[in-house]
Amino acid sequence: MSNFKKILPFVYPYKRYAYLNVFFNVLYALFGTLSFLSLMPMMDVLFGQAKKIYTIPAYKGIWELKKYLSNYLSYYLTSITDTNGIGYTLSILVTGIITIFLLKNISDYLAMFFITYLRNGILRDIRNAMYKKTLELPLAFFSEKRKGDVISRISADVNEVQSSFLAILELIVKEPLTIIFTIVAMFTISVKLTLFVFVFIPISGYIISLIGKQLKRKSTKAQQEQGTFLSTIEETLGGLKVVKGYNSENYFNRVFQNSTDRFFKLSNSIGNRQNLASPASEFMGIMVIAILLWYGGQMVLIEHTLKGAEFITYMGLAYNILTPAKSISKASYAVKRGNAAAERVLEILDQENPITSKPKAFEKETFEDAINIENINFKYEETDVLKDFSLQIKKGQTVALVGQSGSGKSTIANLLTRFYDVNEGTISIDGINIKDMSLHSLRSLMGLVTQEITLFNDTIKANVSLGKLDATDDEIIEALKIANAYEFVKDLPKGIYTNIGDSGSKISGGQKQRLSIARAVLKNPPIMILDEATSALDTESEKFVQVALENMMQNRTSIVIAHRLSTIQKADIIVVMQKGKIVEQGTHDELISHNGTYHKLVTMQSFES
Repeated sequence: MSNFKKILPFVYPYKRYAYLNVFFNVLYALFGTLSFLSLMPMMDVLFGQAKKIYTIPAYKGIWELKKYLSNYLSYYLTSITDTNGIGYTLSILVTGIITIFLLKNISDYLAMFFITYLRNGILRDIRNAMYKKTLELPLAFFSEKRKGDVISRISADVNEVQSSFLAILELIVKEPLTIIFTIVAMFTISVKLTLFVFVFIPISGYIISLIGKQLKRKSTKAQQEQGTFLSTIEETLGGLKVVKGYNSENYFNRVFQNSTDRFFKLSNSIGNRQNLASPASEFMGIMVIAILLWYGGQMVLIEHTLKGAEFITYMGLAYNILTPAKSISKASYAVKRGNAAAERVLEILDQENPITSKPKAFEKETFEDAINIENINFKYEETDVLKDFSLQIKKGQTVALVGQSGSGKSTIANLLTRFYDVNEGTISIDGINIKDMSLHSLRSLMGLVTQEITLFNDTIKANVSLGKLDATDDEIIEALKIANAYEFVKDLPKGIYTNIGDSGSKISGGQKQRLSIARAVLKNPPIMILDEATSALDTESEKFVQVALENMMQNRTSIVIAHRLSTIQKADIIVVMQKGKIVEQGTHDELISHNGTYHKLVTMQSFES
């Protein structure tokens, strides 16, 4: 129930639908009970057992309400039979029965009508909340979680919460009320028979409850397994060239089939246990009905304490309990399964995000002076990446960070943009700690071009205008020209309205990189971060991209993380890093003359070239 309480805030916006559902469920349960009680006077008339009452009965208080209503109905039937004949009386009774059943079914439809809006609204809002939370969570969260598992939670688990866990909304109103109203009616017919029945109901309920004990644990395993094979799909599609290039189709096929086999076995176990719920509850119900037939038959035939019409109605009411009892047992299993899904959903929604804007964070709109990185330390989990690192980047400077893989270059870019936070020390812009700035304003000051080019399955215009959604076509074309990209875009069938496919699969690597540069150009930030923007390109593509980068960096502060040292010779400051520390810094000529680490790196690359 604790998980259900956490889901409740998603119910509040739709509470009017919940109230209407409860209202019509009350009517459904009431008319459902009356539909059986209405058969009793009909059978009395048919079997000639109807009482003849010729005077209007007097009301003598609530404790004799049943007797008063029974006598008044007998008086009414006597009157219309004497006036219009037995055929007219039967037609009145049949019309009444039809009306009650019609009202019962209309109430049932309206109850389901309103709960549909409630459940689908909750489904939409939970899914939206999860996606929003996924966008807000830091990159570190996704280095620990597989993407496929997160996708599984947003899709399959949220569906499970909607279809299974929210079954409790019906469980706590419709079926219990039907049972309560039916039991009240049974008591009005025979207190002795009803008390006898209630000796056996707890026994059957206990037997049914034994079936579902392990359902939640197995459901959790099944949902985890679903996340595993979805991750395999996502990773395989993302690396299809590698899979095919290394003839690894059989290996990945085996990994996927092993996962789906485990899911198959778990699903069978869960399904069989659930399927047992309905026949088990029905069998136990029939056992109770059989005992009723034996004991009630004695009351009718031997003791003569119960009329035949009353007993038949009573049996109908007793059987009327079976359907909601079956629904409750099935729904209780569904709640166990949905509870497991709710835990996985809430794990994302309750996940603490350490990288957020402060309540009254500073909104900085311009960059005036310098970026100061002062004595920062940073580690990924237990691995030290930066140690006591300090650097000043003045406005208008181009600062290049170079060094071997793992020296901490890209980490600087991640810390400047607050994709991660420093463990110790401070990073400030114009003297303001970036932790005191709102994330939106901080990232608005920066443009990012990375080695891993991220493009979306959309048009060139949509991809380029991410940083400025209201950009005109002319502005986009101008950015493409600066990025040296318009020369190939203008030849495409639909120009900037051409769809570039999944991850830009319809264009080359160099063209993708120039589009990502155009995106940064259009955003027009004062600070530009280039994280090994040309390292994955061939020589010809690199020339085009290098020109685009030089165009973009004019009159901006640029931080260039470089693998190819030939691209950063014109930088104002080159910072040479090794194991998270600065070992040298200066201009290209100064560092070459020092004959140190930078000189070795340049010589090594020249030799490799």
